[in-house]
Amino acid sequence: MAMLELKQIYEMYKQDVFHYLLSLTHDHILSEDLTSETFLSALKSLPSFRGESDIKTWLFSIARYRWFGYLRKRKEDLTFNELTENYLRDTMDLQEMVVNKHQGEMILSLLEKESERTKDIVLMRIDGYSFYEISTKHSISESSARVIDFRAKKKIREFLEKEEANHE
Repeated sequence: MAMLELKQIYEMYKQDVFHYLLSLTHDHILSEDLTSETFLSALKSLPSFRGESDIKTWLFSIARYRWFGYLRKRKEDLTFNELTENYLRDTMDLQEMVVNKHQGEMILSLLEKESERTKDIVLMRIDGYSFYEISTKHSISESSARVIDFRAKKKIREFLEKEEANHE
């Protein structure tokens, strides 16, 4: 692949990769650093890229591995509860809800009652997958993936609000 093509790939996807990392890190500077590392890793592994996935999907997976590598180095392993809290925080006005271990277990229990596809979509979102990646895996449109995710979040949120009201 020519250097010109690499530059075009960088220009085309740098903002997407940055915003994806920003959604994971919630830290602008760290996201910039990880974006640079992502493209350096992509450059090094480009000869082994077989084209079995979209370039954007490939870059996002490299970005995710860079993020996980950063977490391992910092020894700040995210718990399921922290991932769940980030997942729920990303939508609508969920005011400062803290997801404790009990709530995390309740969410897993709720997901067990859902279809395998819904459960997998929610867990993939918690793990940081994009709607594009989810739609590709499940052979559905991105908007369908968003709707399924939205409905699942709504059920979870309603359940947690009801639980909170019962404890007041």
